[in-house]
Amino acid sequence: MIKSMTGYGRSQETVDGMSITVELKSVNSRYLEFSPRVYKGYSFLEEKLKSYVQSVISRGKVECSVQIDSLQTDDVIVQVNESLALGYVNAVKELSEKFSLENDFKVSDLAMRSDIFSVRKSPADEDKIWSCVKNVFDKAVVNFVKMREAEGEKLRADILSRADLIISFVERIEERSPQTVKEYNDKLLERVRQLLGDNTVDESRLLTEVAVFADKIAVAEETVRLRSHIDQLRIFMDSQEPIGRKMDFLVQEINREANTIGSKASDIEIARIVIDIKAEVEKIREQIQNIE
Repeated sequence: MIKSMTGYGRSQETVDGMSITVELKSVNSRYLEFSPRVYKGYSFLEEKLKSYVQSVISRGKVECSVQIDSLQTDDVIVQVNESLALGYVNAVKELSEKFSLENDFKVSDLAMRSDIFSVRKSPADEDKIWSCVKNVFDKAVVNFVKMREAEGEKLRADILSRADLIISFVERIEERSPQTVKEYNDKLLERVRQLLGDNTVDESRLLTEVAVFADKIAVAEETVRLRSHIDQLRIFMDSQEPIGRKMDFLVQEINREANTIGSKASDIEIARIVIDIKAEVEKIREQIQNIE
């Protein structure tokens, strides 16, 4: 199944006391570009997320956001600067003694001095956090891939319909090509008769001229290759592997065969059909820019 490079997936769950939200979104890119956005304190997750994404996605500009909110307080450590606290206590005591004041300094007064406290998170258990994040990330990836597959199915249907249209144009060229040789033969014979009048026409010379013309404008090889390329394109449409780059090359080959037919044909009708083929090829080319 082909996949589009455009996709979005989100998952939010509470796991082991943490509210974890993961969002994935992607747009077209020639290669895989991964941009993680992880909140401060969890940067160790970035490489793990990158490795994970590389295992499931081959092309596209992917942005990943991971938000982790702790619902517990036991992962916070409050430390007291004892030296500074002692300094406050001694300073108050000194004021009390020097100016004969009642020392009513209490612990609650000391607690109001925020500069003697420091708050930090307890050391993170990286393996545990990654296990929790991966559980949520898995579900976001499932939603993300589903959307890319749904978009890919639309691209597949459009490309196949245009491939069928190209084949119908090829059939018209194959029907028309022999007629151009006959028409050339008839016109050449008429011109020769007008020039020679009642004199005998050299049939062998005429046939040689027609044969040279037929060989010059023959497009059978090109139409056979065109059919082969379209068959290969249909095979790609059922591939389970990323085929965007292969299809890009194949479309170039289809366009090259159409150009060759256009340059060899000396018939207005065939020239118009070639223009129609090239128009469909260009539309296919635009669509495959979205395929992984």
